[in-house]
Amino acid sequence: MNQTAASRPAVEKPAVGRRVALVTGGIGGIGTEICRQLTQTDCKVVAVDLAARSERIAAFRDEIASSHDAITFEPADVSDFDSCQQLVARIEQQHGRVDILVNAAGITRDASLRKMTPQQWHELMRVNLDGVFNMCRNVVEGMTARGFGRIVNISSVNGQTGQFGQTNYSAAKAGVHGFSMALARETARKGVTVNTVSPGYCDTPMVAAVSAEIRAQIIADIPVGRLGSPADIARTVAFLAADDAGYITGANLPVNGGYFMSF
Repeated sequence: MNQTAASRPAVEKPAVGRRVALVTGGIGGIGTEICRQLTQTDCKVVAVDLAARSERIAAFRDEIASSHDAITFEPADVSDFDSCQQLVARIEQQHGRVDILVNAAGITRDASLRKMTPQQWHELMRVNLDGVFNMCRNVVEGMTARGFGRIVNISSVNGQTGQFGQTNYSAAKAGVHGFSMALARETARKGVTVNTVSPGYCDTPMVAAVSAEIRAQIIADIPVGRLGSPADIARTVAFLAADDAGYITGANLPVNGGYFMSF
């Protein structure tokens, strides 16, 4: 006789200790909030960014002072494969493994295509798309061997809609989701999920730098009537990174206030 869901015994999760999460772009506005949200799910979090950003790193350390035991900083250049390889090796030596990878590092190099230089194209691709490959390539073998992993890649609404002056950015962010879907198929039976989160316009320094007139027009075009917050994005990332989110993979979760809607 089949047991009902109510009478079926609960399945106990294996005792694995605190999950270890690695967040690239971890000292940016959204990246820092992702780190904070993951600590609330009892993760040990490693924030990753360029060592050269000394002033921002100092500010980041002040911001996370209350969580110093749960968040640490490690320098790395996501555009450099060897730097990523060395980073992952350090994390695995210190913490034993990487359970969760969030690829949030990204830059902009805006220009219309007829004015865009090869340097602007390649600089952006090296960080926004090559960086996703470099990090995933260096964690995926360990994740599949252990039978557990959560990879969340941060894309953008502009990867779905395109944006004037952002052929490079839009192409890279669309590529992030294509990459995520393909890797999700490769790792699904190994207990590793790979998903994308596509933020809309958020209250970050990059958007704050836009003129008040343009910012007002952006907000007018968002059905919920406001910019997103870093917390809106971070909560979605934490949801996808959870142990019990194992039946969601290859998905793109838009967090854009209704700015762009599709099936």
